[in-house]
Amino acid sequence: MGTEYFLEICIDVALGVLSLSFLMTVYRIVTGPTIPDRFVALDMLVTVGIGFIAVIGVKTDFYLYLDIAISLGLVGFLATVAFARFLLNRGLAGDASITAETHRDIQNTQPVHGPVATPDSSEEGRS
Repeated sequence: MGTEYFLEICIDVALGVLSLSFLMTVYRIVTGPTIPDRFVALDMLVTVGIGFIAVIGVKTDFYLYLDIAISLGLVGFLATVAFARFLLNRGLAGDASITAETHRDIQNTQPVHGPVATPDSSEEGRS
């Protein structure tokens, strides 16, 4: 068993694992319940893309692909920071389309440990 054969097997396994993670990530993008879930999946998709580029660079012995992968990583990082800033400032803009999801989540929230005791509710049971 030569080193070239071992490298080909490793490349095939890596491409298979990356393909599986790509499919799982696309599923999360489509079915993600919230916008942050979808964005984390998109960030993961960038990471999987970097993996594909790196594996193809090793397979073809054209290592300029690694520079492309590094550039894609920087762009993905900047997009993640920009989206995190957007989520941080989300309620400050006052735009109804931006804050609608937040208000809906707050209105649908139920207490975890039952109803909250107020001073008036404790006096009602005494009569």
